[in-house]
Amino acid sequence: MALPIRFQEHLQLQNVGINVPAIGFATLTMESDKFICVREKVAETAQVVIIDLADAANPIRRPITADSAIMNPASKVIALKAGKSLQIFNIEMKSRMKAHNMTDEVTFWKWVNVNTVALVTETSVYHWSMEGDSQPVKMFDRHSNLAGCQIISYRTDAALKWLLLIGIAAQQNRVAGNMQLYSVERKVSQPLEGHTAAFAQFLVPGNTEASTLFTFAVRTPTGGKLHVIEVGTPTAPNQPFQKKAVDVYFPPEAQADFPVAMQVSTKYDVVYLITKFGYIHLYDLESATCIFMNRISGETIFVTAVHEATSGIIGVNRKGQVLSVSVDENNIVPYITNTLQNPDLALRIATRNDLAGAEDLFVKKFNLLFSQGQFAEAARVAAKTPKGILRTPETIQRFQMVPPQPGQTSPLLQYFGILLETSQLNKYEALQLCTPVLAQGKKQLIEKWLKEDKLECSEELGELVKQFDPTLALSVFLRAGIPGKVIQCFAETGQFQKIVLYAKKVSYTPDYIFLLRNVMRINPEQGTEFAKMLIQDEEPLADLNQIVDVFMEMNMVQQCTAFLLDALKNNRPTEGHLQTRLLEMNLMTAPQVADAILGNQMFTHYDKAHIAQLCEKAGLLQRALEHYTDIYDIKRAVVHTHMLNPEWLVNYFGSMSVENSLDCLKAMLQANIRQNLQVVVKIASKYHEQLKVTALIDLFESFKSYEGLFYFLGSIVNFSQDQEVHFKYIQAACKTGQIKEVERICRESNCYDAERVKNFLKEAKLTDQLPLIIVCDRFDLAHDLVLHLYRNNLQKYIEIYVQKVNPSRLPVVVGALLDVDCSDDIVKNLVLSVKGAFSTDELVAEVEKRNRLKLLLPLLESRAHDSVQEKATHNALAKIYIDSNNNPERFLRENQFYDSRIVGRYCEKRDPHLACVAYERGQCDQELIKVCNENSLFKMEARYLVRRRDSELWATVLDTNNTYRRQLIDQVVQTALSETQDPEDVSVTVRAFMSADLPNELIELLEKIVLDETSIFRDHRNLQNLLILTAVNADKSRVMEYINRLDNYDAPDIAKIAIGSELYEEAFAIFKKFDVNTSAIEVLINHIRNLDRAYEFAERCNNPAVWSLLAKAQLGARMVKEAIDSYIKADDPSSYTEVIQVANDSGNFEDLVRYLQMARKKTRETFIETELVFAFAKTHRLADLEEFISGPNHAQILQVGERCYQEGMYEAAKLLFNNISNFGRLASTLVHLGEFQAAVDSARKANSTRTWKEVCCACVAAQEFRLAQVCGLHIVVHADELEELINFYQNKGYFFELIALLEAGLGLERAHMGMFTELAILYSKYKPTKMKEHLELFWSRVNIPKVLRAAEQAHLWSELVFLYDKYEEYDNAVITMMNHPTEAWKESMFKDVVTKVANIELYYKALQFYLDHKPLLVNDLLVILTPRMDHTRAVSFFQRCGHLHLVKPYLKAVQNINNKAVNEALNQVLIEEEDYDNLRKSIDAYDNFDTIGLAQQLEKHELLEFRRISAYLYKNNNRWAQSVDLCKKDKLYRDAMQFACESRNTEITEGLIAWFLEIGKKDCFAACLYTCYDLLRPDVIMELAWRHNIMDFAMPFLIQVTKEYLTKVDKLHQTSAEKPEEHHDQPQAPIITNLPLMITAGPGMGVPPPMVPSVPGMGMMPPGMGVPQAGIPFMAQQPFFPQY
Repeated sequence: MALPIRFQEHLQLQNVGINVPAIGFATLTMESDKFICVREKVAETAQVVIIDLADAANPIRRPITADSAIMNPASKVIALKAGKSLQIFNIEMKSRMKAHNMTDEVTFWKWVNVNTVALVTETSVYHWSMEGDSQPVKMFDRHSNLAGCQIISYRTDAALKWLLLIGIAAQQNRVAGNMQLYSVERKVSQPLEGHTAAFAQFLVPGNTEASTLFTFAVRTPTGGKLHVIEVGTPTAPNQPFQKKAVDVYFPPEAQADFPVAMQVSTKYDVVYLITKFGYIHLYDLESATCIFMNRISGETIFVTAVHEATSGIIGVNRKGQVLSVSVDENNIVPYITNTLQNPDLALRIATRNDLAGAEDLFVKKFNLLFSQGQFAEAARVAAKTPKGILRTPETIQRFQMVPPQPGQTSPLLQYFGILLETSQLNKYEALQLCTPVLAQGKKQLIEKWLKEDKLECSEELGELVKQFDPTLALSVFLRAGIPGKVIQCFAETGQFQKIVLYAKKVSYTPDYIFLLRNVMRINPEQGTEFAKMLIQDEEPLADLNQIVDVFMEMNMVQQCTAFLLDALKNNRPTEGHLQTRLLEMNLMTAPQVADAILGNQMFTHYDKAHIAQLCEKAGLLQRALEHYTDIYDIKRAVVHTHMLNPEWLVNYFGSMSVENSLDCLKAMLQANIRQNLQVVVKIASKYHEQLKVTALIDLFESFKSYEGLFYFLGSIVNFSQDQEVHFKYIQAACKTGQIKEVERICRESNCYDAERVKNFLKEAKLTDQLPLIIVCDRFDLAHDLVLHLYRNNLQKYIEIYVQKVNPSRLPVVVGALLDVDCSDDIVKNLVLSVKGAFSTDELVAEVEKRNRLKLLLPLLESRAHDSVQEKATHNALAKIYIDSNNNPERFLRENQFYDSRIVGRYCEKRDPHLACVAYERGQCDQELIKVCNENSLFKMEARYLVRRRDSELWATVLDTNNTYRRQLIDQVVQTALSETQDPEDVSVTVRAFMSADLPNELIELLEKIVLDETSIFRDHRNLQNLLILTAVNADKSRVMEYINRLDNYDAPDIAKIAIGSELYEEAFAIFKKFDVNTSAIEVLINHIRNLDRAYEFAERCNNPAVWSLLAKAQLGARMVKEAIDSYIKADDPSSYTEVIQVANDSGNFEDLVRYLQMARKKTRETFIETELVFAFAKTHRLADLEEFISGPNHAQILQVGERCYQEGMYEAAKLLFNNISNFGRLASTLVHLGEFQAAVDSARKANSTRTWKEVCCACVAAQEFRLAQVCGLHIVVHADELEELINFYQNKGYFFELIALLEAGLGLERAHMGMFTELAILYSKYKPTKMKEHLELFWSRVNIPKVLRAAEQAHLWSELVFLYDKYEEYDNAVITMMNHPTEAWKESMFKDVVTKVANIELYYKALQFYLDHKPLLVNDLLVILTPRMDHTRAVSFFQRCGHLHLVKPYLKAVQNINNKAVNEALNQVLIEEEDYDNLRKSIDAYDNFDTIGLAQQLEKHELLEFRRISAYLYKNNNRWAQSVDLCKKDKLYRDAMQFACESRNTEITEGLIAWFLEIGKKDCFAACLYTCYDLLRPDVIMELAWRHNIMDFAMPFLIQVTKEYLTKVDKLHQTSAEKPEEHHDQPQAPIITNLPLMITAGPGMGVPPPMVPSVPGMGMMPPGMGVPQAGIPFMAQQPFFPQY
């Protein structure tokens, strides 16, 4: 029997990185099924790990130090406690929400809801709200019964009116539970004994409000109890809940067990109770009945919460498993019924939770009550049945068939009344109830039931209600979700604005055009609004063309225009024809509207040519031009400028091509130049760049319109740089008399051709020559201007020019006048009359070119007298004085304003000495040198150079390319330096010689200065240094002489320079002369490279510094022993690094020991002692080594040990590692020494993964598998190391030893998923028989995808299927079982898995598989595949396979879905089996099949009953004639009469009557008169009866007809006789009076007439024996037909 619970493992905390020590009550919290919060330490760092169970693979880790952490039940908000400090943080917002410091220590806390935290101290309980800035509020004080207890839980009810604190304590060898229940309203506490408890809301049957129940469990020495009681006083009219108390069973092996957690399922009203030993108990909350008990965990589940998804319980045990238990809806009721044998509880739970499984019980109970006449109780049972199994048409028929008892409510009314009280009526029930209610005009009842949601709305109900109230029907259709009917009702009730909104809401598309036409006919305004609603969306709901057609049909142009403007606002290309249509209709009816539309430029896709013609016809010339593209049309319209907006016309030309624009301008000028000239000028001005200025100028000139040309060019001349434009503008201005404009443009323009304009102005002979003067002045044509004016006797304009226009042109004017031989007096007067600024240089140059310089002497002397400092003035005076020899040297030395370079150049050929004077005054170096060289003035040049002190100038004259260098040097040495007493002059000169690389000349110079006894510079240090250095560079043979003769030089620096010049002996002599011993020995060592001389020098000096230098040199020469001796003599340990390195390289460790012992006395460096230890090891002085490391030292023992280990000195390494307790390296060393047991012991002490790996590998290599396993167990617990270890074992071929190692590791506390996974893979390769057992035990702890691949490679199909199932890869599991049925297929597993596959295609492959291998079980498979299967495809599949008969049970089982393919297939099977009864039932129950096709098939069937069904089918499809004809053929008279009556067709009925008479069936004739009374015409019947002489048979019919007609005539007569006033005052009589409701009248009222019972000999019952028919109103209920 299946269990009533679902058990699931959601997560293994160790798999997401949670350490086992952190999984406990003190470190792990779970406030809801959303988050788990864990505090743990990782590498001495405290962390808080937050696991979102919806994304468990990605836990959130935060470095938080806290005593406790709890997550909010609903959001990522965490509460942290550290000591007495409380803080709440929002993790997503990364912000602190609240903080508070408690005065007392908080021993327990918990979120009681999403906004409140409960805080428990040693004395009190507080609630801390998250709202605002609220502080913790004290709720109550702890009771004394909780003193010394560990608080394990705190519970509240939903309203926070009842609070419960739970604690446990050890008492008398057991764990006792104590609780404190507190009422917030009454502010009182009650101590209780209990271990766990919970609150729940439960609606007691018969009550109107839920009761608050308190359930708790306790384990006492005498046993366990579960109590369920109601807290508080029940509110009226609620009845109190009867408290319950039941025993809680604890197995004998769990005597120390006690309850630890309790949760109540709000969905199922089930209590989940968990004990310390991992047992789960399920109790019914209402009755406290135990439903189920079993053990679900071997470890204690220490924290639980409600599992919202399943309304179950979820918890965590100490192994880190996150487990949940919930009610299995499919199994709990059968389990209670069959296992617990408690049908009452099963019924109660099934009813309360609407669960399946108790259908038989409900049916039996209903039948029992119904048979006993307890109809009310039976109705209640039917109303409460789960899934509505008894709320069927058959149940209603059973109640209808029960006759009502006098004075009592009919059973059917009782049934409907109970249904209305407890639930909603289904479709059929609602239809049955509403039919008579509406017939009686009580539609308010329907409205009431709809508001209370008591009726299931359907299309049939809506159609029924619509006959009485369309608005109410609309409400029904809306609730039923039938869009077509809803929209129809909206239209019929005039609510057109709601149609579009509703259609969008339900995604339904009605015929909007049809609706729009109807609206337009009724209300055009509403129709317009409705049309606008159709186009509100991006995509219109209806075709715009059709909508426009509707408007135009109504001749609603204005409304259509408004509509189209709104509809076409997006200007889509596809709407171009509509845009054209819109403009066309308005241009024909309202041109101003069309003009406004075009002016808004809303549309661009209409037919522009057509619209342009319409615009021109309508007088909208501007709009026509906007749309014309043909130039002839444009030229025809554009010349009428008086009808166009000038501004628009100008802009219009911007859209035309250049050629067309020019043509139009020409046409405009030709048409009316006076009218159009101004517009043409504006157009030309704006578009001159596009139309080209030259073309426009030609256009104006072609019409000789200089005025137009002037205004056109005037608008662009200021912005144009075209010379032609400026020239033409000047020309046009001249011709129009605009002289001021000519003057302006000549002055301001830079773009005209000056020569061309000058020539034009000359030829124009203007009265005012100012424009010509301006042009010539601006473009340097003054010479031509002066000639023109002088020759034309216009001298006054010359004076005006230089005096007023431009005085700076005086030099040019003077030159021109001199060229035309103007008299000197005129020139002098003109020059003296000019007061403005002009260039004296230019004036002098102009006069000087003509050899008339003296002409300016009065002007120049006057300017000099006026203290003018202009260089040109003084240059001219100097030239005049030089030429006239008027004391020029004095002027040149004293005058400060002339230009030395110009004057000097002027004097070079006249007097070189004066040139030198001028050049020296202006420091014109190059010019002076050139003059001196050319005239051999070397002495003057030498003196100038020494005084000048310019190094660059010296470099120039001392350059090798200077041919006069030798003569100059001689004058410098002999004359210039001998005359100077200034050291700076000497210094600069010497530096110049050095820079010029003249060493010999420099030595000659310096010897004369330094060695000369009379020289004042003899003891000058710098000069002595310079002399030696010069000798070093130029003549090394004289260096030693200078060193010995001179004493006042810089010895160290000179020595270094000598070394640099490889004068090592000279450098050694300098150091030795000045007693610099260390430098001297460095010369011997580094440069002379004679260590023997260096050793002798060191012996003679006996200086420690010298010995150190020598030692270092010996060390560099690899003279290790000698170097160490020298270091020892120097007592210098400073170079111990180099000594150690060289000694190590040479292997001279004995001498190294001596050196290091000396060095250790001087300094206690770690490196020295480390190397000394290593030297002891290298010299095998193990005793000295052990003695040294045992004493105080600073040696790096580990480093030395590593070096010894690397060089194979394992004994020494063993001593060293053992000394520092480095067990890891010691273990490695012992491995090399072959001491494996000792190595394992050291590895255990080291406890390092690397060490364990090394020792393990060594043990495996030595085949010490026992020791290797010891090591391996410490390795396999590290997931990162596992793969490497497995590969090592496998490469060595030790497979079974590896398996044994992993098997031994499974029991370890730190066993992880990788171990289980790899062991499974190894089993698949080497021990496949054990793989299945391993997977069954540990499938939840293996990496299933990895093991899947291994199982597939090993062809372990059964194991592969098992893994696919657990991994929820159901598709692959099914495929594997079908591909390998012999090994992998199991019926129960296959049926369980195949229902879970994602690919429905596998269903059909499974069907094929079953047909191939298990054909007899295919129906079992189909039963479980039914919910998701495409039955049409399945039927098609079996039809192709030819196995429809095999799956007949399946077809019957799924026929209730009324699928066409299923119905047709089953009908075909029934036909083939000749089972007409079931075929008839199938046709009646399920109508989704091809009825006509089936009728045609059965029409020719050999069995009568099948042909009868064919007639029945024709009847159902309103093919009355075929149906009746078929009945005639088979002599089914009763069926023929019934079908004719139902057809309501007089012709068919009268034809049947006539046929009965033709075949002589008079009795059938009489029966047909009875059955089809209201369809027969009396005259036809009378004629037939008279012709066939059977008036007796027709007489009852005729009497009835006569009575009916007389009654009608009497009523009409009575009505006409009544007065109108009385008629209006009388209340309107109901259509149906005093008729009972259908539910009380029995089956004869409001339903189709039943079949006429058969009559012996005729197949029908006499009329008087039946129930009166709805269509025949018998008088006084008395039959008129005679009894047979």
